[in-house]
Amino acid sequence: MKKNIHPKLFLDAKITDLSTGDSFNLASTKEEMTVEVTNLSHPFYTGKQRIVDTENLVKKFESKRQSANVEKTINKREKMKKRSAKISSINTKKTLTLKDMLQQFK
Repeated sequence: MKKNIHPKLFLDAKITDLSTGDSFNLASTKEEMTVEVTNLSHPFYTGKQRIVDTENLVKKFESKRQSANVEKTINKREKMKKRSAKISSINTKKTLTLKDMLQQFK
């Protein structure tokens, strides 16, 4: 084996988990490391679902989704009211003309 080509091994390297704040020691080539998720906090290993949202991306997505749903329901209600008003105005007439029939499909 060649000499002086391997990195130095630190037997007591400090590993810090950002999602839980826990830290523990392992052997590593770096003295200190910080990671977002470890096996101590990952949902696959713990069996508990947990969202690690360091940049508030989940909150932003949820707020956009909620505002979009509200707008859609308001638009749908307005469209339904307009359609029912058109249909009721057309149905009050005794005889339907071709123009009235075509307006029902718009």
